[in-house]
Amino acid sequence: MTAALVGRTWSVLVPHHPSGARLARHRLTACLTDRIRPGLLADVMTVVAELVGNAVRHARPLPDGMIRITCQLMLREPDRTVRVQVTDGGSADAPRVRSATPEALNGRGLGIVAALAQRWGVAESAAGRCVWAELH
Repeated sequence: MTAALVGRTWSVLVPHHPSGARLARHRLTACLTDRIRPGLLADVMTVVAELVGNAVRHARPLPDGMIRITCQLMLREPDRTVRVQVTDGGSADAPRVRSATPEALNGRGLGIVAALAQRWGVAESAAGRCVWAELH
């Protein structure tokens, strides 16, 4: 499901399943393609995939079995800023950038997010845990 909210905000619900990242990328790409430049779109979709993948691997789903992705387009001079939020049911461990060896098969997700985003962080609420990133 994809819904436009308040003109420049889109919300997508995807299953708490490895296919969720692909679904989120496809749905949000359709919403953002004509609104931001291709390079920024590629970075936003990489961040979406990493955050959804982390939610599937490390967190519980929301009570409905889903993960919520919200994408907000903000006009800030001189560029457009895209804020991505991925909300899941949380986990015992707080999200953090890890150090991965060259041989490691995982452990690079938040490092990639930190490299692409100008800012990122984590917010906890009664609804779950939200990991967010801003790119411009």
